[in-house]
Amino acid sequence: MKKKLLIMTILAIIIMIFMSFISTKVFADNILNENTQSKLVEIKESQAKSLEEYQKKYDSDAYGFTAYVLHVVQIYSIPLCFLGIVISLIYKVVIGKRNIENAEKGLGMIIAVVTITIICQVLPLVFAVVVKIGKG
Repeated sequence: MKKKLLIMTILAIIIMIFMSFISTKVFADNILNENTQSKLVEIKESQAKSLEEYQKKYDSDAYGFTAYVLHVVQIYSIPLCFLGIVISLIYKVVIGKRNIENAEKGLGMIIAVVTITIICQVLPLVFAVVVKIGKG
């Protein structure tokens, strides 16, 4: 019974988050005025400048785009790591109390999340070193 209640609660939370994204988009389309739109255009142009800077730095469109994508992955990997660790801990502690196999799966998930995060943090450095050595 508790397992069904937990599943229903998680499902309800996911539905509420999805609905809030939809309603936010509808309201945001109505609220945007010229000032906000100009700020959004400025943010988009600054991101485009950043991509152009990477392309100039690596003297190639492909290498610049790859470096830019790796930089974005590096930035977003840390918050996703924290989220993955929290989910894994919930899986290990809450669900793992009843079944030891689930606790072991939670620990495995933590190790996997941390390993992927370390790879995402080191990959831009490795890419830069390999490209610079390759161009020699």
